[in-house]
Amino acid sequence: MGTVSVRYIVDDVDAAIDFYTRHFGFGVDMHPAPTFAAVSRGDLRLLLSVPTGPGGGAAPALDGRRPEPGGWNRIQIEVDDLSATVDALRAEGLTFRTDIVIGRGGNQIVLDDPAGNALELFEPAPADGRTQG
Repeated sequence: MGTVSVRYIVDDVDAAIDFYTRHFGFGVDMHPAPTFAAVSRGDLRLLLSVPTGPGGGAAPALDGRRPEPGGWNRIQIEVDDLSATVDALRAEGLTFRTDIVIGRGGNQIVLDDPAGNALELFEPAPADGRTQG
């Protein structure tokens, strides 16, 4: 089986590259045109496409809907210390959709990339099963 990728529709590919590389440790795999780039972190390959022009991000659905940024589907990035990560990202002006949600399996928060696509930061619960918070 080949590489598995996630495609995000973005308004500005360069802004998306900066966001994912600067804040979340992604590397640029390719950026062959202003309308497309591929970035990766570990086994996650994220395809960044604008909703116009040639390529996979621009084809309309059969019912006429056009690709657009946003929605609630999201990638999840695991972090060691969610509170400290959130504080650092807020200090850099990043926009969060939710507050930290404390759960049995761990804590999470959802933020937006520059185009309004959701990204979840997740801190797993300790192995002993204690609730964090």
